[in-house]
Amino acid sequence: MNAARDRIRLFVGRYHKSVWALVILRLVSASGVSLSLPFLSLYLHQQRGIPMTVVGTIMMLSAILSPVGRLVGGDLADRLGRKPILLWSVLSRSALFFVLAALLWRDAPVWAIALCYSTVRLSGSFAMPCISALIADLTPPEQRTEAYGLMRVGSNVGWAAGPAVGGYLAVVLPYAALFAFSASVSALSLLLVLALAHEPVRQTAEQHGLGSLVATLRDRTFTAFVGLSILVLVVSGQLVSTLSVFTVDRLGFSEAQFGGLLTLNGALVVALQYPLARFASRVSRYRALVLGSILYGVGYLALGWLHSYVALLGAITVVTVGEVVFQPTALGVAADTAPPNRRGTYMGSFGLAEALGWSAGPFLGGVLLDAFPASPPVVWGMITSLAFLAATGFVLWTRDRRP
Repeated sequence: MNAARDRIRLFVGRYHKSVWALVILRLVSASGVSLSLPFLSLYLHQQRGIPMTVVGTIMMLSAILSPVGRLVGGDLADRLGRKPILLWSVLSRSALFFVLAALLWRDAPVWAIALCYSTVRLSGSFAMPCISALIADLTPPEQRTEAYGLMRVGSNVGWAAGPAVGGYLAVVLPYAALFAFSASVSALSLLLVLALAHEPVRQTAEQHGLGSLVATLRDRTFTAFVGLSILVLVVSGQLVSTLSVFTVDRLGFSEAQFGGLLTLNGALVVALQYPLARFASRVSRYRALVLGSILYGVGYLALGWLHSYVALLGAITVVTVGEVVFQPTALGVAADTAPPNRRGTYMGSFGLAEALGWSAGPFLGGVLLDAFPASPPVVWGMITSLAFLAATGFVLWTRDRRP
């Protein structure tokens, strides 16, 4: 018993206490977001009769704002500090969830719902470069992949709880209630930031705004990495909007069963992320990027031929292994590439890839679902070709960078 307690104490003490605060913050925030947002596509498509191409377009339009939020949030984090921007982001997103709940309750015009959804995405996008930069500020390079793995564990504990609760609530409550719950849960994370998050002393960047962004884009090694990452993240972005409609509307499974797929994804990340992150920190990160891209492609490609729920669970398992290999490794590469006084801008620029993936992904999936309603192999084959293309690109990108 004492030996187990000592191991736990050593594990907790391995990281700064503010790292643990950020892990808990991601847990609470992700549970609030995943409780409702994955079901917005179902509300628009099934209850409001909106074609999936239009639904995908709504998701895509948030790409105009969300990447801008990542870039601006990263620049402001370098200029004004990580914690003030993080506080503003959490507060504004909680308020906007309440507004979105009211709009759904009154069956407001679709344009109003789309606009509010985009601002929810925008407010949340300011937080991510702050969190990523804080993790890099608080950890040495050899621990960053592990620390980002821990952050993703917290996030996916939230993803495991949120969709499961949301899926069952959607059976007995209107969709508007889900967004009210999201607002309440998101408000809790504000208290965590105020009470626990600590920002270390750091250097101030010499350039801000457009000048800082231009200087980042001139880093050709980094911009090539971001471009390849976008291809993988467009594929990863199918997990919410495209998968929900494909599973419920095309294959005929229930909202609760779709929630179960996301719960499996979150639970596997919780179980596998930290040990695989520890392992990845001891091997070439570049090989991990290639492997993660291939696993993403294989897992989603299999959906084109699967019809049973058990088989879907297997495909999501493969996708999740690709996720836990690729995501923290990519964050670690981005953080290591960034100069210490411009980590916010660099992490915001990498956040551009994440935001575009989670916005362009549903758009691409929606268009393909409408264009090929009876041909799942074509839909998933065209989507996953991006992941296989990225894997090839990472091989070429890393050819001269392998130790």
